[in-house]
Amino acid sequence: MPTLMDTYIENRERVQPNHANNYETAHGGVVMKWMDEIGAMSAMRFAGETCVTASVDHMDFQRPIPVGDTTVIESYVYDAGRTSVKVRLSAFREEPRSGEREKTTESHFVYVAVDDDGKPTPVPEFAVETDRETELREAAVEADPHSHS
Repeated sequence: MPTLMDTYIENRERVQPNHANNYETAHGGVVMKWMDEIGAMSAMRFAGETCVTASVDHMDFQRPIPVGDTTVIESYVYDAGRTSVKVRLSAFREEPRSGEREKTTESHFVYVAVDDDGKPTPVPEFAVETDRETELREAAVEADPHSHS
């Protein structure tokens, strides 16, 4: 049975001029794409199956990420249904020389596991085993406006 930490991924992308809008900061759609890709990786690591995006919760872009800075995407599974997987995603602006970090956005994405024919397929039970996993799950549930756990 996969645990939360089995699904934890932190990935970095350097913001280049081709990722930018007219204000020389990362385009929100590019950041959302990066979040979706990393979130899908967490979901697939949990499900052991291909996972497709089913829904994206509300996203607020709290601060820009300038060209030259690094975007850090943090992703982990915090809940699962019969065929669906809930993933918490956070994006941070990171200054590459100092490592100074500020949260820029966060959201909850839902993915559905699919079989080779593209049909929804069951996912394993979700497990939380360590204090760190409990802490991360509680933070995700608290921040998820749709969670009833």
